[in-house]
Amino acid sequence: MDYTYRVVTKGTDGEYRINDFVRETELLRRYVQIGADDCSLHQYVRGCPVLKGLIGPMIEPGNVLRYETPEVFEQMTKEWSIPARKRRRSKLRVENGQ
Repeated sequence: MDYTYRVVTKGTDGEYRINDFVRETELLRRYVQIGADDCSLHQYVRGCPVLKGLIGPMIEPGNVLRYETPEVFEQMTKEWSIPARKRRRSKLRVENGQ
């Protein structure tokens, strides 16, 4: 199965930045692999790279494997815990990982 590898970071301006990679090799040119996922409940995530300084891989719809910095993970977790009517949408900036 082909995946898009998505890395979400936070810029100095506070906006989320999304960087998509269409090949695992492109992802590994930018980030250091420190292991492979061996405990996911989703069979097809097992064996995917675990990257230094990032949380993931996590599954998103559309064959996307997502990685986040600890700062983004913490902030998004806080945002998801707020009831929808009080939630503000964060700004996203999409970049190409190639």
